[in-house]
Amino acid sequence: MLKPSLLLLGSLLSCSLANAQIFQRELGDFDLKLGTTPSRSMAQGLVKPSTTGSFHGGLDLSHDSGFYFGQWSPSMGLSQGNTLEVDSYMGFKQPFDQTLGYEVGMIHYSYPKVDTLDTQELFGGLTLLGSRFGAAFSNDPDKQNSTVFADLAGNQPFGIGISLKYTTHQLNNPVSVDGGYVGSFTDWSLKLSRPFMGVDLDLIYSDSSLSGSDCSAYSGHNSQCDGLVTLKAERAFY
Repeated sequence: MLKPSLLLLGSLLSCSLANAQIFQRELGDFDLKLGTTPSRSMAQGLVKPSTTGSFHGGLDLSHDSGFYFGQWSPSMGLSQGNTLEVDSYMGFKQPFDQTLGYEVGMIHYSYPKVDTLDTQELFGGLTLLGSRFGAAFSNDPDKQNSTVFADLAGNQPFGIGISLKYTTHQLNNPVSVDGGYVGSFTDWSLKLSRPFMGVDLDLIYSDSSLSGSDCSAYSGHNSQCDGLVTLKAERAFY
């Protein structure tokens, strides 16, 4: 599975990076997507492939029954400072009706050119009346992470979207800090979103259970250990 997919990923390098897009084609009961932007947000928004390198791409194959699998490479490792990463995933997604649906699956993160252990993540999601809820468990080389997620898109007061994420990190080896050790910690984030004149505005607050010198043990999802408020504005041009 890996080699053929890497060949397909390599073919994406000829695509214009300034005009990232997804090519889609039906193959019988299957739907094939090939492109330079992530074609899927898994666990109803909890697990989303990221785009980090200058060269990236992937493929996604889904069946009418709800079964899907694919590979995504957020970095082909061709530019300086970036390492080849290949994320392989499979899952099952099924709506009961227009107000209720579910999804379960797993994703495998591998780094073929780096001497590091691969990681795995199990995830599940539920869509209810337009809102999304998810949970995931990942087994990293240095810790285990348990995450819950909620996107209350079904109820937006004043047109403001609200999403929350909370994660518990259990370290395999406690980290020495001033005054003792840190064996586990939690982090969380709250995002308020609202479109304005074609621009997506996000106000994000993130924090963790660590502070002060204990932050030397932090290795969570947030960009920093202490409380941080971020204002983000994004506009799609294509």
